[in-house]
Amino acid sequence: MDAQAAKYIGAGLACAALLGAGIGIGNIFGSYLSAALRNPAAAASQRTNLLLGFALTEATGLFGLLIALLILFG
Repeated sequence: MDAQAAKYIGAGLACAALLGAGIGIGNIFGSYLSAALRNPAAAASQRTNLLLGFALTEATGLFGLLIALLILFG
């Protein structure tokens, strides 16, 4: 196997974190919307948890992208 091909395969596998981040963000916002529609009075108190979960999930995806770019161009 060529070293260039191995770099592409490794970068593609590292980008799998972006797939997980997309699914996680969808789950976070879907669950928040469902809970907010059930109990609108409690929605404001859960907004901090929503944004914290979103930020941590997005950071995981960005770290995966960073690793992929490091594999390709490092």
